[in-house]
Amino acid sequence: MERESFENEDIAKILSEHFVSIKVDREERPDVDKVYMTFIQASQGGGGWPMSVFLTPELEPFLGGTYFPPEDHFNRPGFPTILRSIAKQWEKDEQGIRQKSAKVMAALQQMVEVASDEGEGPPGLNCVQKAYQALKAREDKQYGGFGSAPKFPQPVILGFLLKFYARYIGSEMGQSALDMVLVCLRAMNNGGIHDHIGQGFHRYSTDELWHVPHFEKMLYDQAQLACVYLDAYQITHEEIFASVARDILLYVSRDLTDEVVFL
Repeated sequence: MERESFENEDIAKILSEHFVSIKVDREERPDVDKVYMTFIQASQGGGGWPMSVFLTPELEPFLGGTYFPPEDHFNRPGFPTILRSIAKQWEKDEQGIRQKSAKVMAALQQMVEVASDEGEGPPGLNCVQKAYQALKAREDKQYGGFGSAPKFPQPVILGFLLKFYARYIGSEMGQSALDMVLVCLRAMNNGGIHDHIGQGFHRYSTDELWHVPHFEKMLYDQAQLACVYLDAYQITHEEIFASVARDILLYVSRDLTDEVVFL
């Protein structure tokens, strides 16, 4: 659908006029994917990818599906037809759609059992420590990062570990969290996931060594990785981390920026 629909200028105009489009990388955010895949499976009797889900402004789903063709074909509505129909129905009966989505959410909540050791209220330190332990168990002690190939930079996780270090500074847990981050940052910098010629970072590494990249660069990765490398520099004062951050920002300013806005 990316080639057939999302790169189609006519379809893009419909999306821009009537919707706020959000693309979710299911490999980086399997938690988000799981929520809406549950909805698709419950409402359609099956699921798969690509997956398109339509939500209210409160992020409650009311319609979705998997593959939609770029045009009407064999009595099957194409993506533009579906988009126009949803926009028209929303304008005509917004309240009805909201009521439908509320019923859907109630049904999903009955299907999904949410367990929490913390009970009501925000998560406490016990939850934070469990997250650290889970990451510690998944750490690749030899090559850095977490799990096996393909390996993603996962700057949100690295940022969490740096905050964990700040919370438990001086402790064995805190130092371990910092070490996990620094090993990963050094490995990524030295590997092929870092474009040493064109600058910036590729989306992920196809191998566990960080050597062979998937040749695609995302702006959101650059932004988050620049922050993590700068945080690492502020903690360690190692110039290499500041150098990598400058490398990322130079790439963004040169290749991902125009005179007015980020692309």
